[in-house]
Parts: sequence; structure tokens; C-alpha cells
Amino acid sequence: MNGFTPEGRISDTRENRNILSDPALMRKAMEEQTILEARAVMCTASHDLIADIPSAKGIIPRTEGAVGIKDGTTRDIALLSRVNKPVCFVIDDITEADGAPLYILSREKAQRRCLDEYVSKLTCGDVIPARITHMEPFGAFADIGCGIPSLMPIDTISVSRISHPNDRFYNGQYIYAVVKSKENGRIGLSHRELLGTWEQNAEKFEVGAAVPGIVRSVESYGIFIEVAPNLAGLSEPQEGISPGQCVTVCVKAIRPEKMKLKLTIVDVLHSSAYPMRFNYFITDGHLTHWRYSPQECVKMVFSEFSSD
Repeated sequence: MNGFTPEGRISDTRENRNILSDPALMRKAMEEQTILEARAVMCTASHDLIADIPSAKGIIPRTEGAVGIKDGTTRDIALLSRVNKPVCFVIDDITEADGAPLYILSREKAQRRCLDEYVSKLTCGDVIPARITHMEPFGAFADIGCGIPSLMPIDTISVSRISHPNDRFYNGQYIYAVVKSKENGRIGLSHRELLGTWEQNAEKFEVGAAVPGIVRSVESYGIFIEVAPNLAGLSEPQEGISPGQCVTVCVKAIRPEKMKLKLTIVDVLHSSAYPMRFNYFITDGHLTHWRYSPQECVKMVFSEFSSD
């Protein structure tokens, strides 16, 4: 158990639960500096995190709560936001309080190890697991290991255009991502390359079929409707249609040479859409380049991953 996964992945594993419940195993974990996880049940007024350790008390002092807290480059909101969520840590010391074990923990040291032994070795094009932590209009932030944050700009989330990352994700969602950039130790992520090419998505549909879709934009010349996370088509203009609505469409034409999907709206559900479920075409390995466009299409949509 190396612990270099997004926070929450190991908290419910049998190994992690067994160690937290056994004082002898906790002492061994301290000696070996094993990365463990427990739920943060409180952030005190002095911004110490209290961890849920069976029959004991676990405390992560404020300065040990995250990389950057000590020098002020990370704000204390990063600690408050961990309450009621899993936190990773290594054990710094074991003492006693009121006759019960008191574990002094460090999340910062676990994050340092993750940065040194995992994140620093990532290269552009590596496909990695991640977990969505919060979203802003400009992009989604994801935990790539031990709570280390990384930004995924909105235009890298999918080829199909979205107005906000919550059109695609929800907070706490486990995803896969590809390393798009490395700059000053910070990792930038992309996601669209893992959701399939135009042809891979289009082959799931046939002319004449009726399928569900989500309205993504309404233009004067037509309505863009997403039928898969990496595939949208165009329907004729129609009154009373708004972005975010669920619709049923009929597939009128599939044209790989123009990378176009022609649709006709047959029903409007007048309800807002939840994030569309998606399946990954790639979940591991390394990408050097990726082409979304069909070979016969003049228009090029592609990604390249330069070496560091």
C-alpha cells in the first residue's frame, strides 16, 4: 500500500482499517512511515484536523495539514474543506491522552513523499487516476494523489463543448486524466483524449435511431446537442429550446468526411440534465499524440504531448 492515490481510495480497504484498529500495527506503521487514511471529523479553532481513529484520538497539527501551510503558499481553507472527508497521513508520534492513545499525524509528510516519489516522475502523456475536488467556471480541480491538486481547464474536459465543468463531473467523482503539462512542479491535466475519437463515438449510432441528448448551445443557425461526452450534432433551429435541456433526437445523417452528425429534435423533456455518464476508451499507459478527427476529414482536432 504506497498510498499515492487520490484521497479516499484506501480509507475503506481492509488493510487500512486493520491498521487503524490495532495499536501494534499503528506503531509498526509509524516506524515504516506507511501512508494511511482516516476521515477528518473536525477542524479546531486553531485549524488542527482531528482524524477518526478507532478507540483513540488522532490529530494533524495545522502546520502538518498540507504542503504549503507552513510557508503560507497554501491557505487554511484547504484544511477546513477536509472536514468529513478522508485525509491521508503518516504517524509522527504516539503518546497518550486521558488514558487512550494519542496519534500525532502529518498529512504534509505524506504529500511530500507523494510529490517526491510519484508526482515528480510523471511525464506529459501519462494517464493517471484522479478525483474531482471542486469546480470553477474555468475548470475542474482534481486530486492526483494524497490531496495534491491539479487543474483541468474547461476546454480540455471534452471535445463536446460544455458551459461549466459540472456539466461533465460531480464533486468527489473518481476519473482518469492525462498529464498535459508540467511547470514548476505543477501538473496540468486533460481529459478529452480518454473519451474516444469521433469515429469511436459515432459508431455507436445509426441513421434513423432515436437517442437521448443534452442541448449544449443554441445558435441562430441551429442547436448543438450532445449525444455522447465527446460527440455532438447539429439540429435545425427550434423555438423554446435552452442549453442544458434534455431532448430526444433522431439521427438523420452521419458524415465522417465532414465530422458531422445531423440530428432532428423529436421531443423536449423540459428538464435540466445531470452530468452525462461516460465510458473511457483509455485508462492507463502513455500518450504521445491523439487525433479526434477521422482520417478522411480535412478539419483537424488533435493533441500532442511533448516530452519534459
